Amino acid sequence: MKMLMIGIAAGGLSMLAATAPSQARDYKYCLYEGGEVAAGDCSFVTYAQCQASASGRVADCRINPRWAYGRQLRR
Repeated sequence: MKMLMIGIAAGGLSMLAATAPSQARDYKYCLYEGGEVAAGDCSFVTYAQCQASASGRVADCRINPRWAYGRQLRR
């Protein structure tokens, strides 16, 4: 009985962890195709990662505007 309760508790905790919302994070680089962000793809930490994803496509990498302008101090 005790093992059954432990199993149910562990299963419940694992389901809670799986459904928890992910943490929002603004990555530094975005992939642009045709002058626009490619399907909202701002998921690159380094410029090299973005360039590797842009390789073979008509795409380029730029700094994410949310990352660049989100840290300015107000006067």
